[in-house]
Amino acid sequence: MVLAFRGDPLLAFTYLVEVDGLTAAGFNEVLGLQAELEVLEYREGGVNEFLHRLPGPVRHPQNVTLRRGMTDSTELWDWWQASARRSIQRRNASILLRGVGGEVARRWDLIGAYPVRWLGPDLRAQVPAVAIEALELAHRGFA
Repeated sequence: MVLAFRGDPLLAFTYLVEVDGLTAAGFNEVLGLQAELEVLEYREGGVNEFLHRLPGPVRHPQNVTLRRGMTDSTELWDWWQASARRSIQRRNASILLRGVGGEVARRWDLIGAYPVRWLGPDLRAQVPAVAIEALELAHRGFA
């Protein structure tokens, strides 16, 4: 394979998060974008020198975690509360990594995502810091 174009690396801090097509509040971290191809080992009868290693299904071993500064908006909290009450509301979410000119350079569409964990802020009177909340999403995979 010959590559004819060498582009500059994309910057990890210029991204957007959309939930059901609407841009959500600014998130300061997105963690867990990970996919792997499971490898299935197969022993062939009479062949003892090696194992066949065949490609299996794609797995997404981690949930995706979204972290942001808390606002007076309760949308994420309400979505989590619905899940906690066993009223699962699956939504499609997208992470859009932008290029230098602001155009979308990479896109990961989470399919059928729903909250499985909410983390509230650490509150300390001695530390003047932004209150951060996190929402962990399980999903069916991403494209």
